Amino acid sequence: MGGKPAAERPGAVGRSRPVAVWLFAVALVVFAMVVVGGATRLTGSGLSITQWRPVSGAIPPMMASAWNRDFALYRATPQYRLVNRGMSLAEFRFIFWWEWAHRLLGRLAGAAFAVPLAAFLFARAMPRRLIGPCLGLFALGGLQGAVGWWMVKSGLEARVLVAPERLATHLGLALALLAALLWTGLEAEFGPPAPGTGRRDGWTWASAILALAIFVQCLLGALVAGNHGGLVDGDWPLMGGRVFPSDYWRGSLWESLAHGQAASQFDHRMLAYLIFAAAIALAAQAARSGAAPAAIRFLAAALALAASAQAGLGIATLLAGVPLTLAILHQAGAAILLATAVALAWRSRRR
Repeated sequence: MGGKPAAERPGAVGRSRPVAVWLFAVALVVFAMVVVGGATRLTGSGLSITQWRPVSGAIPPMMASAWNRDFALYRATPQYRLVNRGMSLAEFRFIFWWEWAHRLLGRLAGAAFAVPLAAFLFARAMPRRLIGPCLGLFALGGLQGAVGWWMVKSGLEARVLVAPERLATHLGLALALLAALLWTGLEAEFGPPAPGTGRRDGWTWASAILALAIFVQCLLGALVAGNHGGLVDGDWPLMGGRVFPSDYWRGSLWESLAHGQAASQFDHRMLAYLIFAAAIALAAQAARSGAAPAAIRFLAAALALAASAQAGLGIATLLAGVPLTLAILHQAGAAILLATAVALAWRSRRR
């Protein structure tokens, strides 16, 4: 029989460099989508496209009549009537292009995943153990698109902004997709664990818990963004001159945690301190441990560096009044920090 020997086939060895490269490339597209999504929110562009057209919406307005139609739809929204009344067509085009670019990246991510997935499956070139996870990634990507529209709808009905909890859900799913792509890509690159590896010790649990904490911190950051919480109590390390903000409580736990400007910022700060301290401690422990592999020592040091840079960016963004450039860098830094934590958690399971 022709073809590759059985031991070399992807289904036999459980690893595939082409599949890994594909998954890492899609992860880069998702990362770009997260960054552009942050810019879309910061420029107030997220509600400029008022319809969900997954296929035809990929083509932007080309004629004056099409621009006037889309502008008329936007003028019917509460955001236009209460915030942007009198906006010119040129100003509308500026926010339109940000949202269109964000949705285009989502479409590109979907195509960049679906087409190669079909090709790998048709050619039977994907390790069997990765088929289920990759189909799960495809479903997660589709859910992310639907949740994006669910989020936008919350700002088209009776609000001038999207609901903070829906924004957190949308960002959380995007970051979960990014983390899952990286994890599955590492599985494809290195294959199943060798015999004798895969211990579950304190180090493994510590790195996993830290990665989870960073994910939760990203959700808290989305609540800060959705509530414009970075625009209040712009001092540091105090908040409005106090250790604990006086306006934390808003009458109920849900209103305070999900919709409170001061509460969302305070919660985000407190978890940031814990993550920063844990990342430094983990890196120090890895450096002192003679038994820790070089890859773990490197990833732990990279995580501590990323956590330090992200903390510095967060403080600078707050003190500067949330300027666009710093805020975008802070959101990009969050995705990089999470990706580094996921890589460390994955490698820690292979000790």
